[in-house]
Amino acid sequence: MNATRKTVLIALPNLDFDPSEVAVPWRILTSHGHKVVFATPDGKAATADPLMLSGEGLDAWGWIPLLRKIRLLGLALRANAAARADYAALEGDSAFQAPLAYAALDVAGYDGLLLPGGHRVRGMLAYLESQPLQDFTGAFFDSGKPVAAICHGVVLAARSRSPRSGKSVLHGRKTTALTWKLERSAWSLMKFCGRFWDPAYYRTYGEQEGEAAGYRGVQAEVTRALAQPADFIDVAAGAPDHFRKSSGLFRDSAGDSRPAFIVQDGNYVSARWPGDVHRFATAFSRLLEDGLPAREPG
Repeated sequence: MNATRKTVLIALPNLDFDPSEVAVPWRILTSHGHKVVFATPDGKAATADPLMLSGEGLDAWGWIPLLRKIRLLGLALRANAAARADYAALEGDSAFQAPLAYAALDVAGYDGLLLPGGHRVRGMLAYLESQPLQDFTGAFFDSGKPVAAICHGVVLAARSRSPRSGKSVLHGRKTTALTWKLERSAWSLMKFCGRFWDPAYYRTYGEQEGEAAGYRGVQAEVTRALAQPADFIDVAAGAPDHFRKSSGLFRDSAGDSRPAFIVQDGNYVSARWPGDVHRFATAFSRLLEDGLPAREPG
């Protein structure tokens, strides 16, 4: 047995989590010898967003039964082949098939916590708005154990409050998350080129009357929970591989971390979207095993 073996909890909604942001970390963590367990709102097995697996329904004709099998945008936007293979393996994992309920979680039982994302309202609200899960997450941050959050998982962290301070657990930390640039690009793509009958597919929360564009976006909500706006970190202008990291056109892989961008602040590591997931999961595994310097943006 690996002497550094840790037990990691991955919290999930029942439906519509992003398959890349769960399956790739599961594969990397377990390949490093760690034990991964799961939790859902009611202890029933979870399923990923089917559109992110098949790509069907993401093209402009996706509402037509016979034509939805023809995929153009769908092939580009769905999880890539490596992530789909990881998800197929994950579905056979006994721990994935028998998750715990949020209400049964105990901070003492886990060495690390991973909060993945997803954007589809149908399933994600039960995860993002769960008070028991927010309470657990707040206590977990206060324990000092490692936490990883990606995409909308950072929203869950931002909403979770420290039992000690009463503030968001991200207050005073540096973080990244799904940027408004990436969220707006995907939303615009659906409105004008893809799922026009459901243009808000990529927007979990939409703005209310009188609110500025992006006010309910991931970046804006997370930033409001921070000690100062500058604590939200995005790819710096002039950074190496800036276009690969910021365009949303490239995803990292086991052999190529150039498109990835993560931020590490002490025992907390964050990332923006599935394009960061290999570097994100690898950094979290290293943090579980050895720890890393207090801050490592990029």
